[in-house]
Amino acid sequence: MAKCYPIFGSEDAADLFNPDEMLDLFLRCTVDAICIINMENRFIRINQIYSRIFGYTEEDVIGRRYEELPIPDHLDDIIVQVKNGQNFPNLITQSYHRDGHMVDIAVSYSPLRNSSGEIIAILGIYRDITKEISMERELKRTRELYKLITENASDLIKVYSKDYKIVYASPSHEKVTGYTPEQLLGLHVCDVIQSEEQDTLKSMARKLLETGESQLIQITMKTKDNKVLYFETTVSPVYNEKMEADSYVTVSRNITDRVENDAALRNLDRLSIIGQLAAGVAHEIRNPLTSLKGFSKLLKSATPIEKQSEYLAIISEELDRIDMIVNEFMSLAKPQANQFERGNLISILDSTVNVLRPQAMLDNVQVSINYPKDYPKEDHFDLLCSPNQLKQVFVNILKNAIESMPKGGNVTISIRKLKNKRVVITFKDEGPGIESELLKCLGTPFYTTKDKGIGLGLTVSNKIVQEHNGMMKIESQQGEGTTVNIELEYI
Repeated sequence: MAKCYPIFGSEDAADLFNPDEMLDLFLRCTVDAICIINMENRFIRINQIYSRIFGYTEEDVIGRRYEELPIPDHLDDIIVQVKNGQNFPNLITQSYHRDGHMVDIAVSYSPLRNSSGEIIAILGIYRDITKEISMERELKRTRELYKLITENASDLIKVYSKDYKIVYASPSHEKVTGYTPEQLLGLHVCDVIQSEEQDTLKSMARKLLETGESQLIQITMKTKDNKVLYFETTVSPVYNEKMEADSYVTVSRNITDRVENDAALRNLDRLSIIGQLAAGVAHEIRNPLTSLKGFSKLLKSATPIEKQSEYLAIISEELDRIDMIVNEFMSLAKPQANQFERGNLISILDSTVNVLRPQAMLDNVQVSINYPKDYPKEDHFDLLCSPNQLKQVFVNILKNAIESMPKGGNVTISIRKLKNKRVVITFKDEGPGIESELLKCLGTPFYTTKDKGIGLGLTVSNKIVQEHNGMMKIESQQGEGTTVNIELEYI
């Protein structure tokens, strides 16, 4: 056998050391709770950790039978088997505290033998694992809750890896898109969105990496039967312990009905504008037509050759004017494009004024645009936009300004640069203004202060401005006219 070395100095000192003192030292220094029960089921020793875990002091338990304390039902059988020499290591169970609440513990029961190998007592070693068990229960509850949410939510929930491959897809995908979660696993994000959406996705990914904040985007996806659906998607990064984004969670909501309703409202508003502008445009076209008819008759008569070229020049000029008016009018009537493109703010404003100039002339209203001092030398105010949609916004606002002055007046359009590549377009009229109570209601669908209005102009306009990452603000006081400020981002 291996040679034994004494713990406390020499062998003589070890022989003189009291075994009870050794046991006391062990019970005091161990991090586990320990109790010793004799063969008559009575407590003979406990340590301070036992008192701390269960609330009983030595005076409470020494000499008492363990059955006198509240104990788990299974303990009697275990004690009987331990007395027969069996060990029960690392049991995960619960026991009662002195005040009655349950304590989660890991416990080991084993027989305590003397030097002859005879079982003389039962040793119980306890460790309080309430905190760990509580964390496991909370984790399990959280997982079950997340599972319940993801399996029953109507929104589409996906988890992407760092290389943008799907590692989880909620069951709702099958109901909405026709694809089962298993069919989506492993696919790249570009496999599940429309190809024309990839530029939007790249722009969103850049902002996500730069800011670390969740991003909201609108994308389209095809279902299994090739139907195109619109989704509003929130993309959020998931960080690891090093605060590095190693996965992404997306929550997508089907907004196809909302997009279609928005399109219907915009179309209704556009048709209303076209109907109201028709009389003004017809009046504007009638003037050059009168000139055309007159000079055409002159050409038929015997006129000098040198006069014919002059008449033809006038006819050509009038035809160009008619062509411009009709083109501007038709551009407003075109279906709205969903894709943004590069457009010039000044050109869009000029085009808007050309469309509404006939109506302004009929109402004796003068429309003027104040360009920045350094235009066009430095700033061209190019926007990433839908020009037709912005034109619809400007037409709505300018038309409201003109109609607010039936006896004539001035409408001033001004352009002012802000910091961070922002520009403010201001429309100011000399109308009677709007009451403060009515001002709060502006923009509410189908609310209008005009006899022939349909109440969609400002609602649609505000929606379009928001989609262009802009803001619209209306200021008005009675007797001082109305000012509409539109803030947009230029490139």
